[in-house]
Amino acid sequence: MTPTIAGLLGLGALTLLGACFSERGGTSASSGGCDLSLDPSQYGSTIIAIQNFAFNPTPAHVKAGGKVTWVNCEAGGVAHTTTSNGAVWDSNLLNEGVTYTFTFPSAGSFDYHCTVHPSMVAQLIVDP
Repeated sequence: MTPTIAGLLGLGALTLLGACFSERGGTSASSGGCDLSLDPSQYGSTIIAIQNFAFNPTPAHVKAGGKVTWVNCEAGGVAHTTTSNGAVWDSNLLNEGVTYTFTFPSAGSFDYHCTVHPSMVAQLIVDP
């Protein structure tokens, strides 16, 4: 059984979303602004939800060389960014239901934020 973002978020509550998906299966999202199919070969195995003005999970983990995808699941059309504090990545504005994927080539720890809502902060750890 492949998890969905809606299932992982559970009845609108913001919960764990850094799920690992099998290489063969995809997943779909249908919660608030999320109504899309997430294929691990395209989006990677680490998915971070943006909802209720927070990034979830934090900290999130990915292996070096892996992809992380942020999904804006914020209801009501609120746009967000995922922007590293050290200028490593910047998604620009992500409207409701839009994703941003970034590949992390090497290990490290990265703090990031939303430029529109500076109180939204999180951390990503890239494991060797």
